[in-house]
Amino acid sequence: MVKILPRREVVIVGFGWTGAILAEQLTAEGLDVVALERGVWRDTSTEYAVTNIQDEVRYRYRDELFEDLSRETLTFRNDISQTALPMRMLGSFLPGTNVGGAGVHWNGQTWRFLPSDFVAKSHNEERYGPLADGMTVQDWGITYDELEPHYTRFEDLCGISGKAGNINGQIQEGGNPFEGWRSKEYPNPPLEMVLAPKMFAKAATELGYKPFPGPAANMSQAYTNPLGVQMAPCTYCGFCEKYACGNYSKATPATTIIPALMQRENFELRTEAMVLRVIKSPDGKRAEGVEYITPEGEILHQPADIVILAAYITHNVHLMLTSGIGTPYDPRTGQGVVGKNYAYQCVSGVIVFFDEDTHINPYVGAGALGMVVDNFNGDNFDHTGLGFIGGGYIGQWQTNGRPMESHPVPEGTPKFGAGWKKAVRESYGHTVGIGTHGAVMSHRGNYLDLDPTYTDAYGRPLLRMTFDFTDNEFNMSNYLTDRAVEIAKAMGGREIREGRRKGHYSIVPYQSTHNTGGTIMGSNPRESVINKYQQSWDLENLFLTGAGAFPQNPGYNPTGTVAALAYHTADAIRNIYLKSPGPLVQA
Repeated sequence: MVKILPRREVVIVGFGWTGAILAEQLTAEGLDVVALERGVWRDTSTEYAVTNIQDEVRYRYRDELFEDLSRETLTFRNDISQTALPMRMLGSFLPGTNVGGAGVHWNGQTWRFLPSDFVAKSHNEERYGPLADGMTVQDWGITYDELEPHYTRFEDLCGISGKAGNINGQIQEGGNPFEGWRSKEYPNPPLEMVLAPKMFAKAATELGYKPFPGPAANMSQAYTNPLGVQMAPCTYCGFCEKYACGNYSKATPATTIIPALMQRENFELRTEAMVLRVIKSPDGKRAEGVEYITPEGEILHQPADIVILAAYITHNVHLMLTSGIGTPYDPRTGQGVVGKNYAYQCVSGVIVFFDEDTHINPYVGAGALGMVVDNFNGDNFDHTGLGFIGGGYIGQWQTNGRPMESHPVPEGTPKFGAGWKKAVRESYGHTVGIGTHGAVMSHRGNYLDLDPTYTDAYGRPLLRMTFDFTDNEFNMSNYLTDRAVEIAKAMGGREIREGRRKGHYSIVPYQSTHNTGGTIMGSNPRESVINKYQQSWDLENLFLTGAGAFPQNPGYNPTGTVAALAYHTADAIRNIYLKSPGPLVQA
């Protein structure tokens, strides 16, 4: 039997970055908001971090901050000819759980997408001609100019440390000369660079590139954000990615928004609330609310005037499909939209080994401490004849030297035993890694749907992921890796080791938690799930946030754009929808 709860004005499903942003913005408007989080309460970043932040076994290998796959997972295959099998261990990506979501364990790289990224289809076709067969790249239905104020708002909230490269059209020395215009400088100066990124920047400059400090949600100095929440300077301990920050130095929902939000009487957070489906009205035009289950097995119906799905992209897609909202995508016909254009990130790397007199001290690091070149990102360079569109950045990030994870060794080293241990000991403090972070262009055969065989602990079909890299990604990645090798050679080490992208995509080794697509945005309901305000084309009071909105995945980390879109949605609800509820864009 389902228990029906008192109606609320807004219900938010998921309480990571976007859930917290929407809750803060809408409660500030005076709305009565309840958020449902399937995980448990996390007070501050220090609840887990004060005494055991350096516990690599607990956090990196026992997945303390990540999803529990024993109750809900997904199945995976590379193409439709294969039978998908369940992902029983986390690997390629690490979705977060509990209050704060993946925003707790991220590194803090906070990018703005390029203006051309938002018009990827029309821009590339105008410059290079028709897209490759099978490529389903689309324009976003929104422009960089529309999002710029919201990028700025998020950077101010987080106290991003960085150096602007383009303020109101004026190129700034020391910043990224390729970035879109920004209305102001970053709120904090860049992090203090250590030896490895300095070496990278010197070599890149000598090759004619334009290195700049990566934008970081790690505090370069003490900072108080617009909500009055204080953060402390980074101590460069190197425990950012996959860990909570131990000293309030990394911007997360817990260190930027939640302390202010939890004091508001018109906000309620319910944890251990696993949402099972969105409930539609009898006429199928509105969302009536959501149904969720408690740890005790009680099923509750939370009615609401506005429903916001702010879970991770795979869960938002899963809820749409299991709730029967929208037309599922069919790769055979190209029809349908829910699950369409799933994409990922395509990464590679080069390791430079130095002699013993070059001391790197890799344990002195931060999540987004590094120098980057953007010469080969997006359409910042001429792609004519290269066999691909898109690109990525090349950077040297000194994020950590955690001993259980960090043990690069030269080519030919034994895989285990005394020889391997000797190589680890000799290489640990004398090695620099260079990474490429490439885009993935959407393809007809890459998508999400419901698995016909496997179910979760609640009896629902598992989400099925079908994905593989295409020639576009391999050509792009090889091009970026060649440029990274050039920089590596210019750094003057004794030898280098290339880590190129080869073979089929594998869900086993960690690569990035940058899953995108499936609930994509666009200018019409034939090609997209949501409009420019992240409002469902099917249910006028349903909004979806997160990287599921991306029609394809540019060459940057997604969080900055995810947050900017969330602020854009909040503004639309506050200033347009509440005055005249209904579709914000005509189909």
